[in-house]
Amino acid sequence: MERVYKVMKGAGSYNIVIGILLIVFGITLGVLNIVAGGKLLKTKSNILF
Repeated sequence: MERVYKVMKGAGSYNIVIGILLIVFGITLGVLNIVAGGKLLKTKSNILF
């Protein structure tokens, strides 16, 4: 019975770590997208179609 709790504890720990990494990764990508969009808006007048 104790072994099952250790396995569950390990799985829970891994899930928390993966969740934190995904949140950080998502925030980083969001910031990069905002910066790229800002650069596009800044040079909008130079784009010719």
